[in-house]
Parts: sequence; C-alpha cells; structure tokens
Amino acid sequence: MRNKKKPSMSIEKQLARGPLDLPFLTLTLLLLGIGLITLLSASYPSGYYRGGNPYDIFIRQAVFAVLGIGVMYVVSRVDYQRWRGLSLIVLMISVVLLLLVKVPGLGSSAGGANRWLEIPGLPRFQPSEIAKFAVILYFSARLSKRKEGTKGPYDPRRLGGRTLNKLHEVGFLELLPYAGVLLLMLGLLALQPHMSATILILVVGASILFAAGIKLRWFIIAGGLMVTLLGLMIATTDYMTTRVQMWRNPWADPLGKGLQAIQSLLAIGSGGLLGLGLGNSRQKFLYLPEEHNDFIFSVICEELGFIGVTLILTLFALLIVRGYWLAMHARDRFGSLLIVGVTTLLAFQVFLNVAVVTNLFPVTGISLPFFSYGGSALLIQLAEMGVVLAVSRQIPAQKSD
Repeated sequence: MRNKKKPSMSIEKQLARGPLDLPFLTLTLLLLGIGLITLLSASYPSGYYRGGNPYDIFIRQAVFAVLGIGVMYVVSRVDYQRWRGLSLIVLMISVVLLLLVKVPGLGSSAGGANRWLEIPGLPRFQPSEIAKFAVILYFSARLSKRKEGTKGPYDPRRLGGRTLNKLHEVGFLELLPYAGVLLLMLGLLALQPHMSATILILVVGASILFAAGIKLRWFIIAGGLMVTLLGLMIATTDYMTTRVQMWRNPWADPLGKGLQAIQSLLAIGSGGLLGLGLGNSRQKFLYLPEEHNDFIFSVICEELGFIGVTLILTLFALLIVRGYWLAMHARDRFGSLLIVGVTTLLAFQVFLNVAVVTNLFPVTGISLPFFSYGGSALLIQLAEMGVVLAVSRQIPAQKSD
C-alpha cells in the first residue's frame, strides 16, 4: 500500500514557526542577566541582616527568570492570532481578579495599599499586571478591525438617528467601549489605590488608540478629563495626598515618609561618574527602603555610576526602539497594535521608575522591568516579550532584513 501523504501545514502554522527577532531577544536576555546580577548585589545585605539566607531573594528571582524564559519561548511559538479570540475573556478575568483583592483572606495590603492577591498554591501577585496586558489585548483585537469613513447605521429620517449618525461620523460612538473599559479599570484601581498602574493603563490604552488612527482632538479632550480625575483621586485619597506632599518636600519628614526619597537621592549622588563599584553600595545596608525592589535603580546608580546607568538605559532604549520597529513591520494591524501596547508599557514603566527614584515624580510603587524583585511580575513581563517575538516570527522575509 502507498503511504498517504501527510497534509501540509497551513500558512498560519508555517508563519508561526518562522525565525524570531534575534536583536529583540538578545536585548531582553541581556537586560534580564544584568538585572539578576544587580539584584544579587542589592538584596544581599537585606537577607543577611534580617536573619535569613542572603541569597534567598536572588535564588527565587533566578528560578522565576528561568521559568519566565521558558514561558517566553512557548508564547513565542504560539500563533499570536489566537490571542484575538481570547481578548474579551482575559479582560473579564482581569476585572474579577481586581475585585478579589478586596475579599478578606485573598487580598493583602502593604504600605497603605491593597494591591496583592494571595491565592493558595500560587505566589503572591498584583492583578494589575494582568490588567495591563488585558487592556493591550482587548484594544488591539477590537481596533484591528476598525474601518474609517463608514456611514452611520441609524435612521436619518429621525432626529435621534441624525444625531447618532453625526456622533458616529466624528468618532464619539466608536470611543465609548474603550472609554468604558478605561473608566472601569480606573475605578477598580482607585479602590486599591494604585496610581502607577492607573497611569500605565491610561497611557497604554491611549498609545494603541493613537496607533490605530483615532483623531488627535479626542486625546486632548480625554487627556484633560483624565488629568482632572487623577487630580480628584489624589485630593480625595489620604494615601496619595501624603505621597504628593512628601514628593514636594521629603525633608519635612526625613525619618518617616520622606526617608525613601532622601536616601534614594543620597545613593544616586554618591555614585558620581564611575560609581563605587559593583557590590559596594552603602545605602543598601538597610538605609534605603525597597532597595531590591522599586528603588533598585538607586543602588545601580550608586554602584555603577553615571556611565554604568547610561549603558543600562541605552539597552532599554534599544529594546524599545526595536519593539517599535517590529510594530511598523508587523504582518497585520493586530500584531502591530499588540507590539505598540507592550513596548509602550515597557517604555513608560522604565520612565516612571527612573522618575520616581530621582524624585521627579511622587513615589508610586512602580518596579523597574527585569531588575526589581518580583517573580510573578517578571513572568508576565517575559510572557509579554514572548508575544512580541511571536509577532516577529510572522514578519515577511523581505521586511526583516
């Protein structure tokens, strides 16, 4: 009997098995490796003086880094078009998780904020990390089908129909679903409260809308409204009001709520041009709070100096630029918008973290990607890099040279 020919792979499967983007992958792994080394230096004194294993934080982060690389590879092998159908489901899951932080026994608090979930059998994590990706996914999937210049579907013979058609023509009705999602996220994050996640979600949502071709006037209008809402949130929340006051004058409470900002600035100033040398930071010896987490950049400045920090920020800049390059050359609009969202999230998170530790912005509790301690956050970040690599696999060969 003749052997039956195996059915050939579909075009989608062939594309999904294409070569991933090596520059993006190399930069990601390079930043991850440097992040692990600097985390070991920053976290060693904390573990030693608190009576635990001085390598404990580093080991746990290294384990999550290895797992994250595996997750990144697996995600990069999946056809990214599959995410399109899951966008609404992921968004609904993120909303449920944000609500669960208020359930006694599941949600946990730290530093005056209620942002973490402790589900039995899982590591503690912040649902806002999933919410960021959910917004990227939902906006990208919906906007990838956007058609410009379509006429309003309402009856023009009626006043209500003519009004709705006009609103449709100017783009107001089109924006309602996205505005609804952002306001929902804003409300849920205000309950925690979580200002940094709120800002990131707003910026990421706006970046995808802009890349999809939404008119600039809507960003001006929405920007004014969002700034007003954020101002009200700050003014009506003692937690955020205090942080703004300490940002304006941390020396008003140098041994209390202003301690973190002051010690961060001392660490940065001590680094000078060349730094004190890797492992030689002084502020990490229990002077600087969150030295291995949100304020690890201060320790890097102290140990590596201006030149070392410039090199690290250059690597981040190259990764971000490469991400936008891949977005410009993506196979379709959905892939392009996905990369825009993920890359903007990375770029703004780096910017906000650096701005906070240099006291340009108030303390918001935002981590530095690939560097700050946090296993679940690192897993999600590497998974997002996997999504970008999955899109890069399907870039037409003539455009990837």
